[in-house]
Amino acid sequence: MQLTSLHMPVAGLLRCGVDPGVLNAEQAHTAMQLHLDCTVDSCRVRRRARTVLVEQGRCVLDERALP
Repeated sequence: MQLTSLHMPVAGLLRCGVDPGVLNAEQAHTAMQLHLDCTVDSCRVRRRARTVLVEQGRCVLDERALP
C-alpha cells in the first residue's frame, strides 16, 4: 500500500516507540484507538495522545491514573 499525503498523519501514529509530536484532538483520538492495547508507560504515542486529550478537557483521568 502506498501512503499518500492523506494517510501520512495516520502513518506517523503507528510506531509505539516514536513520539508523534504535536497532535490535535482528532489525531489524539485516532492514536488512542490505534494503540488500544498499549499502556502509557510503554507506548509514546498513547502517552502523547492521552496528554493532549486531558489538556483539552476531552478526557478525565481516574485518580488512580494520577502520579
